[in-house]
Amino acid sequence: MATFIRRMAISYILLTLFFSADIGFFGRVASFGINYGQVANNLPPPDKVLELLTNLKVTRTRIYDTNPQILTAFANSNIEVIVTVENNMLGQLNDPQQALQWVSGHIKPYLPDTKITGIQVGNELFTNGDTTLIQYLVPAVVNIHNALVQLGLDSNIHVSTPSSLEVLQESYPPSAGSFKSEISGIMSQFLNFLATTKAPFWINAYPYFAYKDDPNRIPLDYVLFNPNEGMVDSNTNLHYDNMLYAQVDAVSFAIAKLGFSGIEVRVSETGWPSKGDPNEVGATVQNAQTYNRNLLRRQMANEGTPLSPRMRLEAYFFALFNEDMKTGATSERNYGFFQPDATMAYNVGLAAFADSSTSSTSISLTSSATKTKQAASNGFQSLFFWMFVYLLTSALCGFV
Repeated sequence: MATFIRRMAISYILLTLFFSADIGFFGRVASFGINYGQVANNLPPPDKVLELLTNLKVTRTRIYDTNPQILTAFANSNIEVIVTVENNMLGQLNDPQQALQWVSGHIKPYLPDTKITGIQVGNELFTNGDTTLIQYLVPAVVNIHNALVQLGLDSNIHVSTPSSLEVLQESYPPSAGSFKSEISGIMSQFLNFLATTKAPFWINAYPYFAYKDDPNRIPLDYVLFNPNEGMVDSNTNLHYDNMLYAQVDAVSFAIAKLGFSGIEVRVSETGWPSKGDPNEVGATVQNAQTYNRNLLRRQMANEGTPLSPRMRLEAYFFALFNEDMKTGATSERNYGFFQPDATMAYNVGLAAFADSSTSSTSISLTSSATKTKQAASNGFQSLFFWMFVYLLTSALCGFV
């Protein structure tokens, strides 16, 4: 009996490793999201955008409104869509009836044909120390969620909001992460809502901004995911080889400091501009290509952060297109992977996922060395699987 229990224990451990490591026949297929902004007057129509995303094997996108042309065009496709309640609508959503009308008119007509998986209530509601908009956040998310429940639409749609890193008082080292005192009360209420509804906390995180503001102190390789020494958080001994993961974990620590656990932190926006004004240090094609390509590799490898290594970090790249009508610095109009005519602004390797007939400029995400390592890994996974089968069979049948 003791031998049987021992064998079963070994089999259970192997089974746990087998599933948690995302390997074998049960490994997850990695995917990633791209933000589909529309602040431009020369973008292709939504049906052509759908064709582009489909060819690139992209299955998740986020839009900044509830554009009916997009939601209609994306019907009966494999694209999951996160939609957004515009900031100027938040005040109206304090009224539960207004929220019900909004969901009835902007969400319900497109379901289930269009895969709407999330509603972002506003975007970066706390900026420049202004708490005006964020005061509306909790009533709005509660009323939108209740409307979804009332209409029987809540099972597959989460409700949340994306915040900028301005919500943090401290972010370095990551374990010092904390929310600003002036919004901590609202954040506590919001986090309680997320915990109750099992929705994620979304963050717009741009290591580019940190580098641009202090290029002499912040190593470029650290923000670009290139090989580097990284940094060790002395409070946790966790090692970080890139800034994005450090920023995400700072948010997780801030959430924990308010007494909440188990709330997943996801990246709603991250990217790097390919062009900027003279004072926008680092805004180059080469850096944009490097940042996004390296992050894409990590996304496809199902990486988690040092604090949550077993949980794949879900991230949405910014953005699909360069948007010519955006105001502000030159960089604001140059975050896109593609030009409005759907030609590449630069190659991050997305074409590697496309059908061979759709692109003649595809560049594989993996080098030959990586492919060799991947082949060896596949062989190991196969051996691992059959070891598991043998041990489980031995435990059940009593083989020596």
